[in-house]
Amino acid sequence: MRNMVIVGSGPAGLTAAIYAARANLQPLLIEGKEPGGQLTLTTLVENYPGFADGIMGPDLMDAMRKQAQRFGAEVVNGYVHAVKLKENPFRVYYADQEVLTKTVVISTGSSAKLIGLDTEIRLMGHGVSTCATCDGFFYRGKEIAVVGGGDSAMEEATFLTKFATKVSVIHRRDVLRASKIMQDRALKNPKIQFILNTVVEEVIGTKETGVAGLTLRNVKTRDLSELKIDGIFIAIGHNPNTDIFQGQIDLDEKGYIKTQPDSTRTNIPGVFACGDVQDPVFRQAVTAAGSGCMAAIEAERWLEH
Repeated sequence: MRNMVIVGSGPAGLTAAIYAARANLQPLLIEGKEPGGQLTLTTLVENYPGFADGIMGPDLMDAMRKQAQRFGAEVVNGYVHAVKLKENPFRVYYADQEVLTKTVVISTGSSAKLIGLDTEIRLMGHGVSTCATCDGFFYRGKEIAVVGGGDSAMEEATFLTKFATKVSVIHRRDVLRASKIMQDRALKNPKIQFILNTVVEEVIGTKETGVAGLTLRNVKTRDLSELKIDGIFIAIGHNPNTDIFQGQIDLDEKGYIKTQPDSTRTNIPGVFACGDVQDPVFRQAVTAAGSGCMAAIEAERWLEH
């Protein structure tokens, strides 16, 4: 019987593990498909407090993992494929293991939707990004592209004009999906150009040199063209990693776990959710870590009572 099982090992899960371990709860953290979460896909992280010269994403997550283990958290590499949250104690399943636990902290995060190109995945963190607020600073004085036509794409494109000399918004349809106010803001920005009815066929570049350009295809004429750019931001949405919790816990219409206001408590007493799995708004490492701290403290108090 465990006091706490933490599902997911990004900044939220590892911060929860640090706090729970320091409270002598001896938590078990199951890392999941992507040990370290989305930060392991980034290279230099410059906006996490405490690192004046920045830190590599994988190094930051490795340091958090070691910190949690130093205080007595048990970290196992495994993927949780099922949970039972409607009975007490809760049951968590990974590999061929069944774990009984008094509390569960869900920190499974969300995954950025990608175009689905091999070159896009290979160059992730080397000119391909899914987070403008994380990586926009690196493109000061450069030309970049944003893929997408919704509110998040307009928001990212507008934000990126603070740094880039030119932002090309590439959208596969001839109309944008974004709200009128977000469209107007982007359309009025002289640094933003729109390339509609177009999809990205290939990302050109290497890990050593970064992204050099894109091969584009017009969906109506089928014509191919090249666009010279220094970076590409994919802004076609995120999917919360909540498949295994469907039907067991309250989710919103997009699949994010609902938590109570100013809290990480879910609709199930003893089950807490933190990080990107319950935050479709900010999606930052520092906010995820903050909510991981909240989840551990709330779980500890719940166990006490």
